[in-house]
Amino acid sequence: MTDAKSKLRQDIAPTSPPDPLSSAAPSSPSAVVGYLVAFAMTAIATVLAVSVDIEANVPNLSLLFVVPVVIAGVAFGLGPSLCAAILGALAYNFFLTDPRYSLMVKDPANIWAVALLFIIGLIVSGVAYTSRRRATDVALLRRQGTVLQCYSRDVVAADDTEMIVSLTSEALAALFQVPVVVMLVAEGKVVSVKKAVSSAEPQEAEFEMALSSLATETVARAGIYPAVTSRFDFWPVATAVGSGAVIGLAFDPDERPSSPDTLVEIVRNVMTLGLERLRAA
Repeated sequence: MTDAKSKLRQDIAPTSPPDPLSSAAPSSPSAVVGYLVAFAMTAIATVLAVSVDIEANVPNLSLLFVVPVVIAGVAFGLGPSLCAAILGALAYNFFLTDPRYSLMVKDPANIWAVALLFIIGLIVSGVAYTSRRRATDVALLRRQGTVLQCYSRDVVAADDTEMIVSLTSEALAALFQVPVVVMLVAEGKVVSVKKAVSSAEPQEAEFEMALSSLATETVARAGIYPAVTSRFDFWPVATAVGSGAVIGLAFDPDERPSSPDTLVEIVRNVMTLGLERLRAA
């Protein structure tokens, strides 16, 4: 059981600041790095193309500028890839078409060459970005499947309610990377609260909203009536009459997943089965 909890904690490791509910997450430098690398690769492609053009009359030198587009798209995404495509078309026009060192083009054939290079760059960048996005989605689905598999196995082996609640909070934090609270409720009162990712305590109004969600067996969405002031979305986990649990997830409004209910529903069903098994025992 300890090994399973350690694995879940490793999945939670890349978290935001200590209290993401009250502080903004720092911006990632990866986007800036991607644009810088795209610029550097285009510059290298330009130097190679100009060097080859000085030594010999080689056709299709414009294809050298497609390489940075592909690499940027696979490694950094659509923005840097489009940047490489635009820079490549401009560099080819400026250094390799007459008149040299000018963005003007005399020969209509060169106009088509520059335009074709740009169009190829756009197509390649879109394909590279789509491939990268699919690989990212596959990796995410694999990680989610691993978390759910470990969680289901460990809930079956858990021998007390507190362990199930703890495993549930850690699994949800690993799945969504957001602040999580899981509340145990008995006789209409919250008797236990487990938190993950954030140390922020739920407010009194949020406790009331959690109890209301369990009583009505409906999902309460943060910022939507009646949970207008709540930071958490609440999902009820109903078991015996007068008892149960509530799952709370505090999503960033700007980064809210489109359909979190599917994963939460799986976790909620497994948790319900685990609690009912212990209650029956």
